Amino acid sequence: MSEEKEGPRTEYKLETDSELRFEIENKNEKVFVTLLSGYAELFGTELVLKKAYEFAVGAKVAIFTYHGCTIELRGKPDVAYVARETPMVQYLNCNSALEQLREKAEKDDFQGPIALVVGPMDVGKSTICKIFLNYAVRLGRRPIYVDLDVGQGGIAIPGTIGALLVERPAPVAEGFSQQAPLVYHFGHTSLSDNDVFYRALVSKLAETTLERLQANKRAKHSGMIINTCGWVKGSGYHHILHAVKEFEVKVVFVMDQERLYNELLRDVDRSVQVVFLPKSGGVVERTRSQRAESRDNRVKEYFYGSKMPLYPHSFDVKFSDVKIFKVGSPALPDSCLPLGMKKEDNFTKLVPVQPGPQLLHHILAVSFAESTEENVIQSNVAGFICVTNVNMEKEVLTILSPQPRPLPQTILLVSDVQFMDSH
Repeated sequence: MSEEKEGPRTEYKLETDSELRFEIENKNEKVFVTLLSGYAELFGTELVLKKAYEFAVGAKVAIFTYHGCTIELRGKPDVAYVARETPMVQYLNCNSALEQLREKAEKDDFQGPIALVVGPMDVGKSTICKIFLNYAVRLGRRPIYVDLDVGQGGIAIPGTIGALLVERPAPVAEGFSQQAPLVYHFGHTSLSDNDVFYRALVSKLAETTLERLQANKRAKHSGMIINTCGWVKGSGYHHILHAVKEFEVKVVFVMDQERLYNELLRDVDRSVQVVFLPKSGGVVERTRSQRAESRDNRVKEYFYGSKMPLYPHSFDVKFSDVKIFKVGSPALPDSCLPLGMKKEDNFTKLVPVQPGPQLLHHILAVSFAESTEENVIQSNVAGFICVTNVNMEKEVLTILSPQPRPLPQTILLVSDVQFMDSH
């Protein structure tokens, strides 16, 4: 407990509908937050009175109170202030509207609201998804959370899209519990690296999650909250329209961009509600290197855990025991294409990869597909491994894996995402 006692203590008295915001940029700094009196929440998760919560580097925190409270901070955040101007009340009103739709869905036994959150980078899309999901769960709902943002990979790791049934609020300072998420491998952190493949995956994820909603009554009435990536122009915009159609979206929340709001009002079906929401003043823009660091941390957490340490396994896999592929081959000119083949087919083709030094540090997805006869590119994945060594003489890969040997399946898909294991 000694480290908790270090650092200066500051008390903040918050009035009704205000929030305490702080950020930590120093790698060696830890900040402990304790609610001394009143009620407060972090992105929709209630804080427990007198409990110390720990935050470390990269934390960008906004603790909100509807009724007023006193909070103690121990440690030295880079910035800390109380904001009286906050859009939280608007967010709560949107949540109440979603809840009314859920009540109606429950009464008439039809599908609950499917809501899509869109907006440019760094406007707080994942945060608003978290708020809506936490509020829904606190009201006894079981919504499905869908993450289409391959850049950050909120459900698994960057380079993937996925879905997850949310059954309890996310613990303060952590993500939602990862019980059996449904994850698809894309293998890049930008949609533009393979537009055609991304569209195919979004359609597949939509089909699967809509089926799952029908199979679980509580989920069916609770609906879905869908997060998207920050690319909102050109093909990025077409991907938003594609997601609205495939997921049968009923409400689109547009964060902080009037142009996007007006384009969607013009282009989506009349039955879809488009709602404009301001971003919170606490949202911080990240630099390219901060984004890269955040991606690294996601992968590191996957193997090593965050608050609760995980102990991954390292073992050798023979070249001959696995089949490695990447999805998509370089586009050929039309004149070179085999008869009856379209240019698009190239982007979703399975291309065999010879094991070799080029795989070092790359993440490989372990596909659930048992053979290449199946639709491998649209099969969900069991998990991820990282290649930590390639021995060409012995023809073995040394891999880092969350589970002990053997691998559950033998088809592996190469990702652009790399991880340097420094443990």
